[in-house]
Amino acid sequence: MNKRSTLGGGALLALALLFIGLTILFNHALRGWRLDLTQNRLYTTAPGTDRILASIKEPLNLYFFYSEKTAQQLPQLKSYGTRVREFLEELTARSNGKLHLHVIDPQPFSEEEDRASELGVRGAPVGASGAQLYFGLAGTNATDGHSTIEFFDPQKEQFLEYDVMKLVYELANPKKPVLSWLSTLPMEGGFDPQSGGGREPWVMYSEARQLFDVRVLEPNATKIDPDTNVLVLVHPKQLSPATEFAIDQFALRGGHVLLFVDPLAEADNSGAEPGNPMAAMAADKSSHFERLLKAWGVDFNPGMVVADRGHALSVSMRQGDEPVLHLGVLGLNKDSFTADDVTTAGLSIVNVATIGALAPLKDTKVRFEPLLRSSADAQLLPVARFRMLMDPASLLDGFKPSGQRYTLGARVTGMVTSAFPEGPPAGVTLAPGQLDLKASAKPLNLIVLADADLLSDFLWVRSQNFFGQRLNQAWASNGDLVQNALDNLAGSADLISVRGRASYARPFERVERLRRAANERFHAKDQELEQQLQSTEEKLTALQQAKGGDKAASALILTPAQEQEIERFQHEKLRIRKELRAVRAGLDADIKSLGTTLKIINIIVVPLLFAGLALALAYLRRRRRLSRVQP
Repeated sequence: MNKRSTLGGGALLALALLFIGLTILFNHALRGWRLDLTQNRLYTTAPGTDRILASIKEPLNLYFFYSEKTAQQLPQLKSYGTRVREFLEELTARSNGKLHLHVIDPQPFSEEEDRASELGVRGAPVGASGAQLYFGLAGTNATDGHSTIEFFDPQKEQFLEYDVMKLVYELANPKKPVLSWLSTLPMEGGFDPQSGGGREPWVMYSEARQLFDVRVLEPNATKIDPDTNVLVLVHPKQLSPATEFAIDQFALRGGHVLLFVDPLAEADNSGAEPGNPMAAMAADKSSHFERLLKAWGVDFNPGMVVADRGHALSVSMRQGDEPVLHLGVLGLNKDSFTADDVTTAGLSIVNVATIGALAPLKDTKVRFEPLLRSSADAQLLPVARFRMLMDPASLLDGFKPSGQRYTLGARVTGMVTSAFPEGPPAGVTLAPGQLDLKASAKPLNLIVLADADLLSDFLWVRSQNFFGQRLNQAWASNGDLVQNALDNLAGSADLISVRGRASYARPFERVERLRRAANERFHAKDQELEQQLQSTEEKLTALQQAKGGDKAASALILTPAQEQEIERFQHEKLRIRKELRAVRAGLDADIKSLGTTLKIINIIVVPLLFAGLALALAYLRRRRRLSRVQP
């Protein structure tokens, strides 16, 4: 018996030593290993994120400014702050020492607060005291470059990974992105043949020149610089085959393209003749890019315009005229935007004019993702109805909505084939040793919008002269849409692959359903009470009128019928109020009952199940041990 006990003690000691040894071994061998068991994989970074982290050549410093004590006043913001901090720590752990995270809690009138302001992180006043809440991220690189997220908006939590990785990518690649810009519209300003005077550059084009290295391409260009990050094509028409071939080869090499096509570009003055406005109105103002769009798997009919009554704006065709609903001038709102794409997330209103429709070609192998869509109260109308339109109200004649939501802008990605399978067109000579590509070497990254007019100033910005300076005030989100698209495409393909993620918030969906149902019942009872009150007032008024006589006296003396009606109403009012309280109490009772059930399951049922399972296993082991001891 003693020998058996000694052996048992020795076995326990050996197991303890083995456990300590394995713990030390795993701490070194499995360092950095993580297991993400969250439903939405919140702590699993995208493959593109891992590739960007691996490509960082020099160390980067990240400064997370977070007023933790102030954030405690806002529970939702506090939990989101924890989420952001954990995500930044996860990135730091995966960066192989290339990211250095500094968590700073700026105190009022401190050097840390000055540092936050210096790097562009702004504070937001919170509570009655107006305490400043800092909740932003700044980063610096070895060349004194810096980039900032001013404030982490909980409403954009699904784009947290993208926003942070965009900041990291900009720090690791501080050189200005290169845009090769080809436009057949007069975006650069210059001489206006119609007015005979000078013309300012479009605001959209001016802003792009401030943020990017913009290189202008002529419509007859035969070469696109190999260091181009984004090729911007605005209203391409009458391009030479050599130019189309250069665009084709750029796309097949994995180039990023932002394309604006249009069935009727209002700013196209290619057919303008001085003193003859009718010639400009009758000219062909449609984009013609079908050859390359077909190769990229996109269907666009330049002869059709989307007429959308659901998003139509009222416009005046001539000064002094009453505004009229125009089915071709649309104000797209949040219902039109894809919420899970960084290009369209957070936009308010995007104004477009005579926009076309896009669709994926049948049997295409590309991924076609809508970014902008019309309402279902829309129909395709021939472009001829808009070309010389004098009365927008005439567009309603014969208007029959198709019930279909048309795609107005899309993201297209994937492997494509050349639009020139027979080889370079006549007149194109390849450099020695250069071969024309027949298919994608890298996936195509294309954002295409079926309207070029959205770039025009009149649809989104107001400009005024202030002491010789041009001040621009945006009243629509057209500029944000284009800026988002350029920022997104100017990054690497890895950055583009980082899309929106699921939210960390896990609301009590069943509780919310109970609350909504109770609120509906409460609202119905409240409406019933209001109707009863209105009905009683009408009856009292009728009785008063029927009574007649002296108005002053009748206003003070109630008839038995009036008193009876008022008494009846008071009883009804008390009954309905009682039912309203019962509905509200029922809501609380349902929620409390659900909470009690969950507590019983978590505190009693689950531990009992584990205890029962443990006892059952112990019983089985004891039986096996006894069966081995018995002869």
